[in-house]
Order: sequence, then structure tokens, then C-alpha cells
Amino acid sequence: MIISCVHLRLIFFIGYLFFLSNCFSQIIEDSLNQVVVDTNAVPVPNEKVTSIIALAQTLLGTPYHWGGTTPTGFDCSGFINYIFGYFGFSLVRTSYSLAELGETVSLAELQPGDLLFFRGTGGSTSVWHVGMVIEVTLDAINFIHSSTSRGVVVNNFKTSKYYISRYVKAKRLDYGKANQRKKE
Repeated sequence: MIISCVHLRLIFFIGYLFFLSNCFSQIIEDSLNQVVVDTNAVPVPNEKVTSIIALAQTLLGTPYHWGGTTPTGFDCSGFINYIFGYFGFSLVRTSYSLAELGETVSLAELQPGDLLFFRGTGGSTSVWHVGMVIEVTLDAINFIHSSTSRGVVVNNFKTSKYYISRYVKAKRLDYGKANQRKKE
């Protein structure tokens, strides 16, 4: 009788472990599925934006050069002008002026190809820096830009205290127009 009781407890315990392992594997599987669903990137709006982003990414590592507008060295607005100019877009030259183009969008509305604008250091309140969004997921707003310290790089806006604290606005250009104008 004692042996059968021990056997019953052992069988019950093994059954309980089996049940728990199935529960946990389901939770893990559901969690993995949830992550896959939740981190789907916001789609790139059109092929032109895809091409602009692809060109921008080929320039990763290009050094920073104040006033630079070529692959030998870019400043932030020179970089944006170069990648858009390659595809026939005529933009204004400075980040401050670029911030006046297009339609203002919220961070929640961002999509690849949108421009992010940032204030300078030292208490500045006006736009001094620009980057282009290349990917938007639940965990990231990745943008490419020419950084004074590292040249052309990609940063995650959502995890960067530096850029979050300097954020001014985001703009969406009209990719159907070669000559961008200030929205009235």
C-alpha cells in the first residue's frame, strides 16, 4: 500500500510537471508570437523612400565635416540634401530651413522617410540638427544623421536621452514633388 501511494504521488507529480511545462511552453510560444506581432515595423511609404533610405545607409561611417555636402564629409543638413538631391529633390540648405518644409507629424505618426529636428546645446531653442527616420517599431525610432562626433550614424531616438531632450519636431515631405516648399 505504501509503494502504491508513493507511485501515485510520483505519477501525480510527473503529470503536474508535464502540465506545467505545457503551460509554460504555451506562454513562451504566445510571448514569442506576441513579440513578432508587436515589433512589426511601420512600412516604408513608397519605393522612392526605400531608395533614399538605402542610399543613406551606404554612407554610414562618412566623417562629419562642417558645411560638408559630399561623401568626403557631411554636416547634418548637407547629408539630408545629398541623399534627397541624388533622387532629384531640391531642398533648402540649413536644418533650420528644412524644419519649415513639409507637414508636421507627431512622434506617434512617424514613418520611414520623415525628418526629425533637434535644438542645439547650451540652452538653444532653435533647430540646429536634422536626421531622417529609417525604421519605426515599438522599441525603436531609428534615424540616420551626420553627428559632429561620429559622422554618419544610426541612433535609436527612443533610447537616447541626448536626442529626446533636444527634440523639436518631426516633418513629412511630399515625395511626389521635386521642389519642396514651406507649408503655409
